[in-house]
Amino acid sequence: MKKEKTKEKKEKFETLKNVLFAVKILRECAPWYLTARIASMFGYWFFTGFVQEIWFLKSILQIIEDGGTFKEFVTVVVIFALAGVLGKALHNGFDYIISSKVKIFYKNLNKKIFDKAVNVDMACFENPDFFDKYKRATEIITDDHYDWFGYYFAVLFAGGITGVFIIWYVVSIDPGILLILLFALPVVAVQALKGKIEVKKDKEMTLHKRSKAYVKRIIYLKEYSKDMRTSSIFDVLHTRYANAVEHNREIIKKYGYKIAFLESMTGFFGQALPVAVAYAYATYRYAIKKNLALANFSVIMTAMSNLRDVVNDLGNALSTIKKESLYFGNLREFLSYESAVVGGSKEAEELETLEFKNVTFTYPGSEKETLKNLNLVFNRGETTAIVGQNGAGKTTFVKLLLRFYDPQEGVILYNGVDLREYDLQSLRSRLATVFQDYKVFALSVAENVLCKEIEGESDRSNVLDALKNSGADGIVDSLPQKENTVLTREFDETGVGLSGGEQQKIATARMFAKDFDLAILDEPSSALDPIAEYKMYEKLLEATKDKTVIYISHRLSSAVLSDKIYVFGDGTVQESGAHDELINKNGIYAEMFTLQASNYKNDEGSVNEI
Repeated sequence: MKKEKTKEKKEKFETLKNVLFAVKILRECAPWYLTARIASMFGYWFFTGFVQEIWFLKSILQIIEDGGTFKEFVTVVVIFALAGVLGKALHNGFDYIISSKVKIFYKNLNKKIFDKAVNVDMACFENPDFFDKYKRATEIITDDHYDWFGYYFAVLFAGGITGVFIIWYVVSIDPGILLILLFALPVVAVQALKGKIEVKKDKEMTLHKRSKAYVKRIIYLKEYSKDMRTSSIFDVLHTRYANAVEHNREIIKKYGYKIAFLESMTGFFGQALPVAVAYAYATYRYAIKKNLALANFSVIMTAMSNLRDVVNDLGNALSTIKKESLYFGNLREFLSYESAVVGGSKEAEELETLEFKNVTFTYPGSEKETLKNLNLVFNRGETTAIVGQNGAGKTTFVKLLLRFYDPQEGVILYNGVDLREYDLQSLRSRLATVFQDYKVFALSVAENVLCKEIEGESDRSNVLDALKNSGADGIVDSLPQKENTVLTREFDETGVGLSGGEQQKIATARMFAKDFDLAILDEPSSALDPIAEYKMYEKLLEATKDKTVIYISHRLSSAVLSDKIYVFGDGTVQESGAHDELINKNGIYAEMFTLQASNYKNDEGSVNEI
């Protein structure tokens, strides 16, 4: 019993925190949105629900009963007509403010969510629980939860104030009516229970919604289109989609009966019972006891009908606010996520040495060590190749170097200082990367290279130099609008689609557009044939002269031209040395090189240029 009370208190506290957070977010992302909502709703509720339908009705009937003059009648009608015009004008004016604030809200909240998603730890993207949180956070926008919260928050204020005036006015006629209102109190508890069940239902549906969204998304993506048409993978995906729909249908069915029952209870206690009792009581006093004036009888009948709507909407508002606050709670949890990878305060200076010292790393959720007691040293101006079969730990090495992750054991030293002491932005600004899973975006070639909007001739010159160094200048010169040509036709009919190798050269140009100390190329030639790969490495070496360069590859073209080679295997360094030194060792590297060279011999039988 004590545990249940503690849990209930905790839930109420969390709800309050979520409500306050929701109000804070709405105020931050769309200033005056809530104020306009409340003002608009109050203007409508108070004038329609109280002034027009109760006060005005009582005034008119009172004039008739008292035998008032036509002038008194006209005066009251004119006053209420003018009040109605003013009330409508205010309502429409605030509605306009609300509609203009919606766009601002979308823009600002999206930026908050995007900024967080871009800066969370890379480990989050390998965690299904994170994606569920991200999905639930974005539902604030996609499912208009913010609008429902704002609407019912305004209903709570406007309806509450209007309800107080109606109760005060009716009780001033007959205090006995107050007892009848007690019949409506269970509505609040029933609505709260219904809201809790609906949130539980929505939470259970999140994973299946994400599965549906995944299938719907990749159906339209170009990179999946060939596999869709040349295999039966679509049938598998369609089955997954159908299963997700079926699971959600079962969840809806599971909770549907409870929600329907609670809706019926709300209708009974919130509408049927109190109104029926009030009508019966007023009729008894007016027709049987004859101690209730016609004006008061009409006011009680109308007021109780309006009050029924107010109480029902207030109960619904409380339930909905609690429900919607849980969605804002998801957003609060997402936005308050603290990265495990946190930068220090030290500014990164020009690179002199980089060292991996006894580094061991295991991916979250895995039991197998990806890197084990790894020891590497890189010196300024050196070109180093890291080679090995797929799964040897090469890409993980890059992720640690870029501080996408931190090792569980050992330390990475930049100029003899722990990498974790450096400011992340400062550190990464010293590094230039080309990833094996490179991407080009539906932007111009120049924007893809410079990763920002082009401003002035110096930016354009930088782009052209970068394209030349990556070997993409010939490709770009053949395009209709040169470096201003948009890649992909997703948003531009004049856009162009490039081959995998051409795209990879564009991605490589990004590195040359950056002022860097250390270049990290993770399988930068995976989309090229061996000859094109070798030529690309020659150009890269020429363009990165006096720079520190690390090549990551399971192919060995880069190794031949490198000052030093590390051979990765089973998460550690199995061999190291220069190309000739390792060939003479006749070990793992020599075996790999010989096997690859035999596949790429040219007509003269040369194996030096693979």
